Amino acid sequence: MRAPYWISSLGLLALIATQPGVAETSLRQKTLEKLRASRPSDLVVLDQREVGGTYTLGIFAVQNDPADPALRRYKLWRESPDNLVIPTESVSCSQIEPLRVTRDQNAIYLNRLNPGGLITPVNRENHLVWWAACVPEVAGNDPSMLKEKAKELGFSTLQVESQEILRLPSP
Repeated sequence: MRAPYWISSLGLLALIATQPGVAETSLRQKTLEKLRASRPSDLVVLDQREVGGTYTLGIFAVQNDPADPALRRYKLWRESPDNLVIPTESVSCSQIEPLRVTRDQNAIYLNRLNPGGLITPVNRENHLVWWAACVPEVAGNDPSMLKEKAKELGFSTLQVESQEILRLPSP
């Protein structure tokens, strides 16, 4: 009689031990589902692709900078099957130096762009975001097809693209 009691007690302990992880995962999934269901009304989807589930890149809350009309601030919507990240970023729509500024925990990245220039897998997201923030009427269009639009707007389409990385001090 003691053996079945001991075995069922072990089973109960194992069940209790795994419950917090299951509950945590379930709560996270429910929270992600609620956030996905309540996407901002001004969200413009820039890119969607399948990578172990649907990855969605969107932009919303685009604002002009009151001090510099060439600057825009915006929020990105980076949705993957197991995560949702909403960073705030900025771009310069200047014909002289078009750029996208991003950051992570370690650095600030200044991405100098060439609107209307060559689009590669490496710079595609920068161009999708830049066009959406600077020229909203073409948001979501393939940036490799916007060379004529860039020329209409006064861009040479011959600028050199580069990235400058400004390391943040360690905490």
